Amino acid sequence: MKMVSLSQIEVMERLGVQVDKETTKLMFSSESNDWATPQDFFDKLNGLYGPFTLDAAASADNYKVSNYFDMSADALSQDWSGNTVFLNPPYGRELKDWVAKAYHEGQKQGTKVVMLIPARTDTKYWHEFVMKADEIRFIKGRLKFGEGTNSAPFPSAVVIFKQSAYPAPRICGMER
Repeated sequence: MKMVSLSQIEVMERLGVQVDKETTKLMFSSESNDWATPQDFFDKLNGLYGPFTLDAAASADNYKVSNYFDMSADALSQDWSGNTVFLNPPYGRELKDWVAKAYHEGQKQGTKVVMLIPARTDTKYWHEFVMKADEIRFIKGRLKFGEGTNSAPFPSAVVIFKQSAYPAPRICGMER
């Protein structure tokens, strides 16, 4: 039997998914790990958990809160104490570092971190940190990030880190 290797784009096409080649090319490449949060979804989170006082992983083009850290500020070395933080970190290899930072900052008095990340439940960082969250919300369907016309190629979750009396995270779903 001959093994055939298909790209993720080819698999999507064979499943009948309409594929915008340019958007999907960017989504499956390593050219960018910066996924701009859809404004309507941010507004929903801000209504549920905000008002947010800090956007910890932003740029001058995509910040959601007037107080934000961009790449030059090195948010991983900053103190987030006393803030209600919105965090949509880069989704590359350093995601594990962002999750660890969000967990540790969320344990500080008066600090809450609301993090939008891929739902990668098979990773070490998920089990080490996310499973200690106050709350995990799995998003029904897939988000459309930034100016993309296609949905993300991965499921997403909202993870809330803060001091909690719960021994395990509250887990539920939510609409996009």
